[in-house]
Amino acid sequence: MLENQTCVVTGASRGIGRGIAEELGRHGANVVVNYRTSEAAAHEVADQVESEGGNAVPLQADVADQDEVDAMAERVGELYGSADVLVSNAGITIDKKFENMTKEDWETVMDVNLGGVFNATNAFFEDIKAADEGRLVNISSVVGQQGNYGQANYAATKSGLFGFTRTLALELASTGSTANCVAPGFVETDMLEDVPERVQQKIIDRIPLNRFAEVEDIAGIVRFLASRDSSYMTGQVLAVNGGMEW
Repeated sequence: MLENQTCVVTGASRGIGRGIAEELGRHGANVVVNYRTSEAAAHEVADQVESEGGNAVPLQADVADQDEVDAMAERVGELYGSADVLVSNAGITIDKKFENMTKEDWETVMDVNLGGVFNATNAFFEDIKAADEGRLVNISSVVGQQGNYGQANYAATKSGLFGFTRTLALELASTGSTANCVAPGFVETDMLEDVPERVQQKIIDRIPLNRFAEVEDIAGIVRFLASRDSSYMTGQVLAVNGGMEW
């Protein structure tokens, strides 16, 4: 489904990003496994893709640094000519009640979660625009839809992706390329493992399907959005959250 398509996945060395990279590779894409510091883990992801018959390369870049992202885009051009799909997944959390949140806490999360999406989109925009049905896929969160205690900075960035995605969808529409957003619910990753069990149970009590998402639940949706099957879908926010209202 994605043969000969070059897909760049930011923050792909672990968690949801890793699952997305492996899923895209499994369906024939050339996968760029972006990472900031987890070099060994990124190589493991690339090795896994190639062990299943795919093609992958790990490339380092801090998405908060435009120069590093531009250098990564240049390297992608050298390896594959251009990118067809950009999945902006990289993100961080610095959780505190707002009254305890510092300006640095706010700006650090903004720089990665929103600034990083701008930087990556900026670096690959012309590729996506020129591609035969290019794809931008931004990974948001149910927290951007509902808010969450102690996550004012994170929620603001994830909510901001909705307007960003919708605007780019309108601007890309005349080229045949699309932009969509995925807003996962709570996913079984190492980030969730840090949440106390009593809090995890309270979250599950709010989920009609009565379980957390598996990484594969999200990766499959992203694979659909990256493929030609989603040609007539753009500017949408796909809530993959087990039935949580928002």
